[in-house]
Amino acid sequence: MQHIGKILPVDGYRVQLIDSLPVDYDASLIHLYQPLIGIEPISLYTLLLKEEPLQTDEQIQTHHTLMNYLSMPLDKIYVARRKLEGIGLLKTFETVQENKTVFTYVLQAPFRPAYFFQDMMLSELLYRHIGKIKFETLRKFYTTSNQIERGEEVTASFNDVFQTFTPKTPPVSVEEKQDETPKVPLAEVSFDSIYFMLQRKNIPVKEVMTDEHRQIMTQLLHLYDLEMYEMEQAVNWALTDDNKIDIAQLKQACHDLFRAKHNVVQVQLVEKSPSQVKVDSNKKRSSTKLDRLIEWFETASPKDILEDQSMGHNATSQDLKLVSDIMLQQALPIPVMNVLIHYVLLQSDDKLTRNYIESIAAHWSRKKLKTAREAVEFAREQMNQPKKRSVQKNYQRRTAGKEEVIPEWFNERNKKEEKEKPAISEADLKEQEALLEALRRHASENN
Repeated sequence: MQHIGKILPVDGYRVQLIDSLPVDYDASLIHLYQPLIGIEPISLYTLLLKEEPLQTDEQIQTHHTLMNYLSMPLDKIYVARRKLEGIGLLKTFETVQENKTVFTYVLQAPFRPAYFFQDMMLSELLYRHIGKIKFETLRKFYTTSNQIERGEEVTASFNDVFQTFTPKTPPVSVEEKQDETPKVPLAEVSFDSIYFMLQRKNIPVKEVMTDEHRQIMTQLLHLYDLEMYEMEQAVNWALTDDNKIDIAQLKQACHDLFRAKHNVVQVQLVEKSPSQVKVDSNKKRSSTKLDRLIEWFETASPKDILEDQSMGHNATSQDLKLVSDIMLQQALPIPVMNVLIHYVLLQSDDKLTRNYIESIAAHWSRKKLKTAREAVEFAREQMNQPKKRSVQKNYQRRTAGKEEVIPEWFNERNKKEEKEKPAISEADLKEQEALLEALRRHASENN
C-alpha cells in the first residue's frame, strides 16, 4: 500500500529505446535477469519494448493500458518498474503537461550473456539465486558457445587498401565498442577509511586500490549491504602475504560477513520498505572507557583482535581459520565474536583452544547475543560467578581511539579477588604497577 499515489491509472507514459538491443537480449532477460528480479518486471520490460514502435505523438497511452495488458494492479506495476530501474534496465523521467503527469520510460539494453558473467555483482547474485550447478551450466553455455579458434588476425587496414586520404582518427574497433556495456546504477562510495588503514599498515595503496578493485568493492558493498568498516575487515582478511588482494577471498569474506550479520545463508534481492532508514554514522563518540571499548569491538575485525592481543604480530592462518569456522558454525555476529575472542584469550593465558572456544561460542549462540554490549555484559556476569580463576598477566589492549582500556570484567574480577584476600603482598603491588606502566607506555606509543 506504500506505493499508492506514486503513479495513477490516468498518468500517461511514453517509451524510448535509444540504444539497439543485442541479438541475444531475450536470453539474457529470461535466463539471467528473471531469476534476480522475477517475472513481473521482465513482463513489463518486454511489453514496453513492444509498445515503443506503436507510439504516436498524437495519443499518449495511460497506465490503464499497462494494467490491462499485464493483468496487474498498478501497485505491482510500480514495484516492477522500480526493480527494472534498480537493476539498470530502465530510466524513468517525469513531466507535467497540461495538468497531466507523463512518464517517459527509457529502456536500457541488458548485458549480453557473455558480458553478464563478467560483471562481478550480477554474476555473484545469480550464483546465489540459482545455485552452483545451474549457474555453471549457463555460464559454460553462454561464454563458450560462440567462441571458435580464429588464429591471428590478418585483416587489411584502410591504409593498406586505399590511397585517397588518411583518416585523422582510426576507426573504432569492435572491442572498443563493446566496452560501452550496461551498468547497474550504484551510489558512489568513499574508501578513505580503507586508504587510511592501508597507509597505517605500510601497505602500497595504489597496488591494492586499483580501479578494478574499487569497482568490485563497491559492488560487494551494495550486494551484501555492508558498512564501510565491514568492507575494511573483508579487505584485511583478503590480503595475501605479499599485500595483494585475493578477489575470491574478498568475495567469500563479504559473504561470510553477510551471513553472520543477518543470520541467513543466501543473498536475495528484496525491495526495500520505506521504513528502512540507515542509522546516522556520525553519531557522537562515546566518552566512557567501557563505551570506547565496546565501540572498538563493534568496528574491529577478528583479525584485529588477534593481532592486538599478540602485540601487533600477524595473526596465524590457523587461528584465523579457527575463528572463521566457529563464527560461521554458530552464526555469531562479528562484534560478538570479537568479544568472545578477547574473553577466551583473557581466560586461557592468550591461547585459542578449539574445544574451549567452541563451547563458549555455542553457549553465547544459545543466548542469542547480537551486539558487543550484550556480549560484554554477559561476559561480566560470567566473570562474577563464584569460581576460582588464575590472574592474567601482561594484559594489554588497544581501543579504536588509540587509548588503552582495561575491560570492565577485568576490573570487576580484580575487585572481587581483592575482597577475598586479606591483604595484597608487596610482590603483587609491584606486578600491578608494572602492568599499569606497560599500559601507559603502550598508549603513548600509539598516540
